[in-house]
Amino acid sequence: MTALEVAVELCDDIAAIHRDRRVLPWMWGPALLGFALAKLDEHLGEDRYLSCLERYGDHYLANPPSITYSDHVAPALVTWTLERKGMDRFAPLTARAVDYIRNAPRAVDDAVNHLGRSPWNWIYPRSVWVDSLMMFSVFPAMYGRIEGDRYLLDVAARQPAQYARRMFDEESGLWHHAYWVRFGPFPNVFWGRGNGWVVAALPMILDQLPDDHPEREQILGLLGRTSAALLPLQSEDGTWKTVLKDRRRWFKSRGGYRELSATALVASGWLHGVRVGYLGEEYLDPAQRALAAVTGAVRRRGGHVELPEISGPTIPLPFAPRLGYLMTPKGSNHPYGVAAFVLAAINQDLLERA
Repeated sequence: MTALEVAVELCDDIAAIHRDRRVLPWMWGPALLGFALAKLDEHLGEDRYLSCLERYGDHYLANPPSITYSDHVAPALVTWTLERKGMDRFAPLTARAVDYIRNAPRAVDDAVNHLGRSPWNWIYPRSVWVDSLMMFSVFPAMYGRIEGDRYLLDVAARQPAQYARRMFDEESGLWHHAYWVRFGPFPNVFWGRGNGWVVAALPMILDQLPDDHPEREQILGLLGRTSAALLPLQSEDGTWKTVLKDRRRWFKSRGGYRELSATALVASGWLHGVRVGYLGEEYLDPAQRALAAVTGAVRRRGGHVELPEISGPTIPLPFAPRLGYLMTPKGSNHPYGVAAFVLAAINQDLLERA
């Protein structure tokens, strides 16, 4: 089976399981899964998952969510997709996210404070997280271009350089997970999925920018430099570890288990980048090996389809951060991991059709 066929089989099973269950939270993980399902429908030319997306949106129309930090912005990818299919009833939910983007607390310059106005912001240092490239920036880039909102487009376009100034490590070419306003980049451990967010999100943002946008060349440069740093860190089986490298001279080794959400994110970003010309052909074979590794890991067990080896939600811990990454448990079918696989499979199929 092709990666796309496996992705459809996996999504069909997940959609059937959740059809009669509690609606997933208004959060980044379910949002990215919903976005991937919408993109899969678009790619297939079907409304295969539309009822799942409508159920999600209708639940939050009846139970309006609080949007208090970056992870609450991503669900607008789902509600805005439904709007664009003529379902105007979801506009108030999208508008909530747009309003938050315009008024979100910034941590430094225009870089958004990842935890925003949430209760977590009272107990965690004011900080910028690399995750926000996907959770906070992709939606306003798409919305800004299509809806003609130049302010939102420019906000999205400014985030990569703002983040890079604080979290991109010039020596390694990799990204720190976070930047603490009082203390600087943190931690000195390079997390696999965090760097995957970068590689997957930057092509999505670039797609929305006009050729003469002032941020375009810098974003292209960041994508190229991050990709070049990741290339020699790919394992023989095509995957990446949950910890890529440690910046400290006395602890250079990669560590921990192989992590398939990071692997799928890098595969998606590289396939996307090669397809539209943001990256060179040297990334094609590594991207295909990465996607093949993820596809090959999908298993059928107990009558269901599972994508395993996805680390759980992960934060940069104040103490023993490297151990925190290594001890984060793995699970199957975490929605963000499935989303990464689906997006990679779509990009692979688009590349083959080109």
